[in-house]
Amino acid sequence: MRIVTGALGVALMTVGAVLLLTGGQLKDVALWLAGAIVLHDGIVAPLVLGVGLLLAAVPARGTVRGALIVAGCLTAVALPVLLRPGTPKNPTVLPLDYVRNWLLALAAVAVLTGVLLAARWIRRRVPRR
Repeated sequence: MRIVTGALGVALMTVGAVLLLTGGQLKDVALWLAGAIVLHDGIVAPLVLGVGLLLAAVPARGTVRGALIVAGCLTAVALPVLLRPGTPKNPTVLPLDYVRNWLLALAAVAVLTGVLLAARWIRRRVPRR
């Protein structure tokens, strides 16, 4: 099964390479990849490391890290529509207020994290019978 999966992967990579080389988009893809490397190594990785260092002293750092991971994933998923260039010509393409919905989702993560932390704090403070 691994050989079949590997062969299928190599075949798909070959198709992708042929389309890339014959489609005339090699420059665009190279620019995109370079931008992704700069974005990751110059912004995302230092930011994540800095936040991790700041959270080292927080008592409930596991819960806070989990909330930050969820918030980061929500942001990564929402980023294409958050950075969309202007209003589309067809209003049905992006019909919702994505910035507001993204902020609501982040607020829900923050509220649920707060509720979880409060419940854990109360459970530790209430004596057991």
